Amino acid sequence: MYHFSLLDYTTYSTIFISITLGLLISAVVLGLSYFIAIQAPDPEKTSAYECGFEPFEDARNRFDVRFYIVAILFIIFDLEVAFLFPWAATITFTGAFGYIIAIIFLLILTIGFIYEVVKGALNPQ
Repeated sequence: MYHFSLLDYTTYSTIFISITLGLLISAVVLGLSYFIAIQAPDPEKTSAYECGFEPFEDARNRFDVRFYIVAILFIIFDLEVAFLFPWAATITFTGAFGYIIAIIFLLILTIGFIYEVVKGALNPQ
């Protein structure tokens, strides 16, 4: 008779050993890089870096709203495109229904992109 157990110790021990080994190797590499590297900061290394020249204003000044709009639009479309990867991986299982849903999703995405272009959200003015 097979005894069902939620805790399969061989699986969990393998995962535990892998995580422990990964943490140990990364700690060793990080420690070695700290002790082997030459620690000699000079004023040039510790100075503020802004495109190769000295900063001329405070870093906390206001940005144009268009910067935020482009950033938000990028995040939205980047995440929507990321939804296509699981769909592409499971297209053989979802069949025609999954294909139709993906086409509808892409149509909505295209309509949103056309709306952005018409409204001028991506113009560099």
